[in-house]
Amino acid sequence: MQHPIGGGERDSGHVRNCMGPGVPDTGPGRPLPRGSPHSIFRGARRNWQMVVQTVAVFGAYGHTGRFVVTELRDRGFVPLLLGRDAGRLQALAASHPGLEYRVASVDDPASLDQALKGAAAVINCAGPFASTAAPVIEAALRTGVPYVDVAAEIEANLDTFTHFADRAHTAGVAVVPAMAFFGGLGDLLVTTAMGEWTAADEAHVAYGLSSWHPTAGTLASGTVSRERRDGQRVRYTGGRLEYYVSECGLPTLEWDFPAPMGRRTVLGEFTMADVVTVPSHLSISEVRTYMTTEAARDLAAPDTPAPTAVDERGRSAQTFTVDVIVRSGDTQRRVVASGQDIYAISAPLAVEAVHRILGSRTRTSGVASAGEIFDAPDFLRALSPHISLEPRHESRAPQFA
Repeated sequence: MQHPIGGGERDSGHVRNCMGPGVPDTGPGRPLPRGSPHSIFRGARRNWQMVVQTVAVFGAYGHTGRFVVTELRDRGFVPLLLGRDAGRLQALAASHPGLEYRVASVDDPASLDQALKGAAAVINCAGPFASTAAPVIEAALRTGVPYVDVAAEIEANLDTFTHFADRAHTAGVAVVPAMAFFGGLGDLLVTTAMGEWTAADEAHVAYGLSSWHPTAGTLASGTVSRERRDGQRVRYTGGRLEYYVSECGLPTLEWDFPAPMGRRTVLGEFTMADVVTVPSHLSISEVRTYMTTEAARDLAAPDTPAPTAVDERGRSAQTFTVDVIVRSGDTQRRVVASGQDIYAISAPLAVEAVHRILGSRTRTSGVASAGEIFDAPDFLRALSPHISLEPRHESRAPQFA
């Protein structure tokens, strides 16, 4: 198969409140501390002061949840720490003086409802999302607050679109699944690449990861997904999601990423959540995702360690390049994003989503992917402190086989 850029083959019951010391008064005319819930959004298009808003984080003590809590504070929100493990919540709250925590379990709807009281929105960071997404969405709908999650599980995201689209739309509640590195960033990039196009023949999302040290949550979610598929693989082809059985290994090909990554061997049909988010709103009959072989080997190896922080923000040394190509006829468009740490980048993605939802900067309601509900190019520009973005480039291209 010839590639247009490179050749190759193809938690329960009782809700506990624990409030630490309040935010100190800075006094008139004194600067507000970074992360203060009374701060003004810097760089906002409108010159207005943000009303203090509390955002619940379910699974706040997990690897990604911790990044989300920090990002919320940095953006002027007040995180409300939720989860089923009281000890871990208490420890996290101790590291963020002034924050409240509440114990809640997906097995106890009443605990979730109580936990969301007073929250303006909820971000679900607790996987496996096959177990947590539906109960937390149900609670969000009952309490009328927007829901965002960082799910990378294909089936869990599909379930959200399938089971909650009508109810969320009727309720006028925004439900945005996969608002993370996998599923969310790729969808924003594909939507940006499409521009004014209303349809395309193919969308290709190539993930160039320097390495992949999976979290315990990633491994648990992967296990659940494999069990649900019962040995089958999944791909999006011919305008539909297809499950199939193959005795062969995944196909490989060479992909020319922009410098400094350069040409790398990638696995074809390494299917990620983009096959749910992109087709949910874009008319593209083929959506394919790829993964660098080094990262795939790390993910599969039983002894690969968890991510280790290398900077003051807690990010790992992992770097990423997401190379997106959309093709219509003999014309292709390409958009590329790069940055550091796929788990850390999910935090600004999710928090920017909440910021826009609460600021009424959305294009639809109900269940919607990032590319549908937000202005994709503008959203990506807002992520400039976290990612580098190459402008859209258009060229002639041969078709994929």
